[in-house]
Amino acid sequence: MQYSPLSVVHPNAKIGNNVTISPFVTIDDDVEVGDNTWIGPNAVIMSGARVGKNCQIFPGAVLSAAPQDLKFNGEPTILTVGDNTIIRECATLNRGTHATGKTTVGSNCLIMAYAHVAHDCIVGDFCVMANNATLAGHVELEQAVIIGGMVAIQQFTKIGAYSMLGGGTLHNKDVPPYIRVARHPASYIGVNSIGLRRRGFAEDDIRQIQDIYHLLFVAKMTRAEAIAAISEQFADSQYKNIILDFVNNSKQGILKGLTA
Repeated sequence: MQYSPLSVVHPNAKIGNNVTISPFVTIDDDVEVGDNTWIGPNAVIMSGARVGKNCQIFPGAVLSAAPQDLKFNGEPTILTVGDNTIIRECATLNRGTHATGKTTVGSNCLIMAYAHVAHDCIVGDFCVMANNATLAGHVELEQAVIIGGMVAIQQFTKIGAYSMLGGGTLHNKDVPPYIRVARHPASYIGVNSIGLRRRGFAEDDIRQIQDIYHLLFVAKMTRAEAIAAISEQFADSQYKNIILDFVNNSKQGILKGLTA
């Protein structure tokens, strides 16, 4: 471990091999930091943090602070951060409450400057949150979600895998997987085809996803009619089932389409 004498590291903190701790860092009790992680100046890692290997935590970031939730009574909870995740300047990631016991940020994520992940959120692997993006409590991001700057997501909202949310949008409805969202209010604007190709999706699968979402968001059908048409017109496939499961199990209801 390489750490500055100007930092404060609690003797009970579990620090891995080859961890760099810069000046003016504070690391509390009940903290675990994985091997080869770099912690920049003035970062604060509070009790309950579980940070993976090969992470980068930039100056001013605060990890595992108490939830900003009036129901929180000081119960022991945690924040987990997966391997290879980058947390940029002044981002804030709060630990969980008694509701779930933890906040989870996956591996290979990029959390940009001033972004906020509130209590009891789940952020999947390979997610990107741009500057000032904000997740309220209990938000779930599935894997490989990209969130633009200044996006705000209401509590208990779920964002589907491989989706992309345009900057400055406000979200109080669930966003199904594989799509792009923009406008005010936030609306479906198409399938995230470029992102899917970059992730190795086959062209036939992308075309099926586009056709499914055309019925769901563009065709002049009610939501129930679109779901029935998708079920009847498309052969069973991994992506058809994922989309229908997401829509049918949405608790917040899904966002509006182009014609809404």
